[in-house]
Amino acid sequence: MAPEAGSNQSVERALGVLRVFTGGRAELRVSDVAKAAELTLSTASRLLATLEAAGFVDRDAVSGLYRLGLDMVSLGGAVLNNHPVHREARQIAQNLAAELGLGANVAVRRGDQLFYLLNFEGRQAPRAFVLAGQRNPLHVTGLGKALLSGLSKAERRELLPALPSYTPHSITSHDSLDAELAKCTARGYFGEVEELAHGRACVAAAIRDASGSVVAALSVSGPLSAIDLQNREAALARAVIEAADSISIGLGYVGPAHLPAQLAAASR
Repeated sequence: MAPEAGSNQSVERALGVLRVFTGGRAELRVSDVAKAAELTLSTASRLLATLEAAGFVDRDAVSGLYRLGLDMVSLGGAVLNNHPVHREARQIAQNLAAELGLGANVAVRRGDQLFYLLNFEGRQAPRAFVLAGQRNPLHVTGLGKALLSGLSKAERRELLPALPSYTPHSITSHDSLDAELAKCTARGYFGEVEELAHGRACVAAAIRDASGSVVAALSVSGPLSAIDLQNREAALARAVIEAADSISIGLGYVGPAHLPAQLAAASR
């Protein structure tokens, strides 16, 4: 049993090294990796050499700094291509971004955070980085609120004991979150205006699978000047609801798929 236990520990340490590179800095020294992964310098150096030989990290020959290797893209692509939500949502989200000129995003819940499966940039909402694989809080995003709507009040409180504030507009109490989710569920879509970051907003809807469970969410997002909620909210909500319904149908959902009456009337 000892060799097996040792092998498992080595795998865990190697995975810990790879996770260090998701912390924001693209290139790291061996000492940076060792500190972040809580390893000795010799262990970190050995693991990085092994990962480099496997193509999972690259080492700059001049600076000696390490960064994630391109073989990681192959793994990530295989994961996404085999994920049912990604398969159903990709073309629909791409079309939505092109039609509305805003960012179109699809996310799932991973523990107490949302995890972006895909993102397409509209001409009015460019980004300098890829959102896929990034994480964000649940309670201050439209996507996150849509995902939380599939949980009970008790489940939400257990999952998120505290609701941190990110801007003066952030929801920080569960009673307020409950009221927000009830209102959004009744109208069929979820929103967020400067709750996570200043100057940005989004409109989102839940995606359901064949069992009727909320398994993902779709949103359109962008700068306040581009999303223009005062004039476009009803139209954006309609587009997002219809897109989320199409993805849900592709996943086997056969429940109600219609716009709330007040939203349908407002968008005519």
